[in-house]
Amino acid sequence: MTAQQGSLAPLTTPTTPTTPKTPAASSGTLYAALGVLSFSFSFPGTVWALDGFGPWSAIGVRGVLAAVIAVAALLITRAPLPTRGDWPALAVVAGGCAVGFPLLTTLALQTSSTANSAVVIGALPMATAVFSAVLTRRSPSKVFWAAAGLGAATVLVFTLSQNHGRPTVADLFLFGALLVCAAGYAHGGRLSARMPGWRVIAWGVVLAAPVNLAVALWALPHEPVHLTAKAVLGMAYIAGISQFGGFVVWYKGMGLIGVARASQLQLAQPLLTLVWAVLLLGEQITPAVPLTAAIVLTCIVVTQRARTS
Repeated sequence: MTAQQGSLAPLTTPTTPTTPKTPAASSGTLYAALGVLSFSFSFPGTVWALDGFGPWSAIGVRGVLAAVIAVAALLITRAPLPTRGDWPALAVVAGGCAVGFPLLTTLALQTSSTANSAVVIGALPMATAVFSAVLTRRSPSKVFWAAAGLGAATVLVFTLSQNHGRPTVADLFLFGALLVCAAGYAHGGRLSARMPGWRVIAWGVVLAAPVNLAVALWALPHEPVHLTAKAVLGMAYIAGISQFGGFVVWYKGMGLIGVARASQLQLAQPLLTLVWAVLLLGEQITPAVPLTAAIVLTCIVVTQRARTS
């Protein structure tokens, strides 16, 4: 009997089911983190681009350059066309991430500082989680909604306090950018679970190309262009990385670990942008900026934990 039990022992030893998932989760976290790091330079890059381009020219040119990169990648890899059911979500990605967000943030940064803009956009992970909850039809807990409400109220109080109780046009642009980008993140993240992330943003950028080309053709003759080194570097970054490359790793990470988990990593983006605003742009920030950022990030942490619990 003892011999039989000994021979059966190896068969009863359980195999850890989570072992194969660990590399994917680790690589997904790394990809998403690289996306966050890439996006954290977007506001300073836009400010640099505006050193030599007019706002509308910057919007159109970055979209056209990103589309050239996307088309080249799609042709070189002979990427198949998306299925009919994927086009509506790709249209949201195009409208939110390739047109709406660049347009609204560029217009906002003409009158709003990078630091203040980063705080407002700090609510983006929370908005993304809300859109994801709606898309997946999963009802968040009361804790989620309480923290989400507090975070939104904190951002609102901050923006009003900075402008003597009245929202500025820049604030409205930023809130609009937050909403359209969150929708693009949520839809793109879901698509990336079954389509390579780089294809998601590539097709989104291509769909947005006609709009961006029209804007560029209209704006360039009317806005003077001064190709300074700073302007060229900024344009190269927001076109190649902010508009395309950053989304490649961001959507790949979302596809591997999910929209909600990836959103948690984006909590660091506002703080990183604040650091770049001070180091690269020489901006001065008031104590209200980091304090508001800390409160918003705390609220988002609670929403993410409630969302994924």
